[in-house]
Amino acid sequence: MAPEPEPEDGRELYALLHLSPESSDEEIRRAYRQYAQIYHPDKYQDPQMKDVATENFQRIRDAYEVLSDENKRQIYDIYGMEGLNSGLELGPKLSKPEEIKRQLDELRRRKEEEKFFVHARSTGSVIANISVPQYLDGDNIMKGMGMSSQIELPVSKLNTVTVGGNLVVNGAAGTGAATAVLRHQLSSVSSIDFMATVGLRSLIGVQTFRQISPNSTATSGLALSLRDGSINLSNGWTRQLSENTVGNIQLVLGNESNISVGWQKKDEKFSATGEVKIGTNSFGASANYTHHFSSKSHGRVAGRVGSTALDFEIGGGRRISEFSTVRMLYNIGIQGVSWRFELNRAGQKLVIPVLLSTDLNALFVTGAFAIPSTLYFLLQTYVVKPYYLKREKQKTLEKMDSLSTQLTEARQAAKKAQRLLEPVSNRKKNKQLENDGLVITKALYGDRKKIKESSELSDIDDNIASQVLDVTIPLNFLVTEAGQLKLHEGIKKSGIMGFYDPCPGDPKLLLVEYTFHGQQYKVMADDYGALLIPQDIHRI
Repeated sequence: MAPEPEPEDGRELYALLHLSPESSDEEIRRAYRQYAQIYHPDKYQDPQMKDVATENFQRIRDAYEVLSDENKRQIYDIYGMEGLNSGLELGPKLSKPEEIKRQLDELRRRKEEEKFFVHARSTGSVIANISVPQYLDGDNIMKGMGMSSQIELPVSKLNTVTVGGNLVVNGAAGTGAATAVLRHQLSSVSSIDFMATVGLRSLIGVQTFRQISPNSTATSGLALSLRDGSINLSNGWTRQLSENTVGNIQLVLGNESNISVGWQKKDEKFSATGEVKIGTNSFGASANYTHHFSSKSHGRVAGRVGSTALDFEIGGGRRISEFSTVRMLYNIGIQGVSWRFELNRAGQKLVIPVLLSTDLNALFVTGAFAIPSTLYFLLQTYVVKPYYLKREKQKTLEKMDSLSTQLTEARQAAKKAQRLLEPVSNRKKNKQLENDGLVITKALYGDRKKIKESSELSDIDDNIASQVLDVTIPLNFLVTEAGQLKLHEGIKKSGIMGFYDPCPGDPKLLLVEYTFHGQQYKVMADDYGALLIPQDIHRI
């Protein structure tokens, strides 16, 4: 049985009412009444205090409405506020928690299926071949064009249909083809594809995929040509050689039998691939290396050698937006010297190869590489880089300002909530003093390192104060008449009334110094850890 997902809000509703997730209905009602007496807006005449009370009373009431409703509480315990806000609703009231969870899982599954069927993934490319030598000879500068498009559409949880086509035009001649593939998921580790292609190479085929071990996969395929009746058989094996390296072998038997061996390696800084292919009518080897200079720019080097190709390629690209990347590559080979421009955006690609010369003149070859490279680096150094640095700096400053504003507002809200707690907190504190009971003398909550530093200091400097909150008032408020304070396991402390998170994302501690029966005590507790005081082990 899979473990239940943990809510991401630290069970804030329980923290607001100072309750354990195992609290009974009566304990929930009692906690709500206690806080409602303090935060009810009708108790305050001052407009500012009335506004603070109204805001916090609404939070208390919302928490109570969820935790006092059996069905809503079950949803919150399993999925947190996300489950309550996602539109999931339970039907008729069910008698058992297991039935509630089963109904909730069914409703969640339906929501996921609705999202699943809405989206279809589309990819495509346009290639425009430009030939400068052809243009200089008086012909059309366009040597040819090619277009391809593909759309992948889920039709059920187990079946996906992919439909695509391509069209290629060279001069006055053109060819095209259309392809359809139905993929059926046989199990979590295997699938089967049924495919058909009509056009220049009309064929039907089937291909299976299976994961044969945690690190190995295998594919097998059969294709029948509808033009000459020939059959091609293919088998492929892929294996994870290391954490970031994959090797593969492909064997094809048919009119053009061949075997190929390749590998791919990829990490955050670079990616590299290589392949050697030997066939009955040809042979070849290829390799490419891509280095990521940053999250936005990369460089690429590639080469091919064989019976039908001999070329070298170098270039690079840059991400210009969240979904768009541009790339320019320089190629020199037996076909001549050329540039290639690419624009990739959200699965769509525009490719413009420009043939500069069919002659491999050393001066021209050097110039064709050096001129655009020099222009790129000048543009990058004096225009693009300063612009992006300025923009990134501005974004960073805006994020910092936004976070600073949010933290300032949260601190002010926590301080205002403490002001409403203070009268009752002081009465409880004075009563404990009269009985020589439990009195919280100092309580700080915030960044783990800053808390440890402040525990050795009598005064808190400005550097520490920005990431630490004094919570002495709310903790004195939580002391019971019996002279005890209990904070529950698994409840994030920033959700307690009068608290807030002064350093989001960083580990936090709660430091408590207190007196009990004339003795001094000191203890630290993790953000989600339980705390019960007084205890002799805390004595200084």
